[in-house]
Amino acid sequence: MEDCKIIELYFNRSEDAIPETERKYGAYCLSVAKNILGTEEDAKECLNDALLAVWNNIPPQRPDSLSAYIGKIARNIALNRYRKNTAEKRGGTETAAVLEEICEFVSGTENPEQEAEQRELIAAINDFLGTLPAEKRKVFVARYWFFKSTEEISLICGKNSFFVHNTLTRTRAKLKKHLKERGFEL
Repeated sequence: MEDCKIIELYFNRSEDAIPETERKYGAYCLSVAKNILGTEEDAKECLNDALLAVWNNIPPQRPDSLSAYIGKIARNIALNRYRKNTAEKRGGTETAAVLEEICEFVSGTENPEQEAEQRELIAAINDFLGTLPAEKRKVFVARYWFFKSTEEISLICGKNSFFVHNTLTRTRAKLKKHLKERGFEL
């Protein structure tokens, strides 16, 4: 079913909206959540929470891209669950490694001033990503949005893990320079 028809189901408050969304985007959301949390059980709970959030938010919201909308919700729910699960313990997981690599650029905010600054930071990161060649952008997004391991990215791109590791290292350095040039203190 097309996204616009699924969204109309939500606006009509049809109970078919949730199973149609799950049928179309469930595997995608599970993959994102599982990459963050590491377990199928937690990922399934995140999917259920994401589907409920979509039900509660459409209407009034009408997303342009249902896949991006539910993907972001599932990702945020999984990240929140990850933070909760690891509040007292640290280490070892792929998510911990990814967050450690990128934490100096993006972190949680506590007040509206910081939130406005974070929106500017996100725009600057998006601008930077737009300057990257497609292959390097794909590697960067796979790592820092989808939380893929370097081995998984290697398989996706058909490159060795040395290439992926170097691409990530160099891209992070370029991103840091890009952000400093735009006045961000890192």
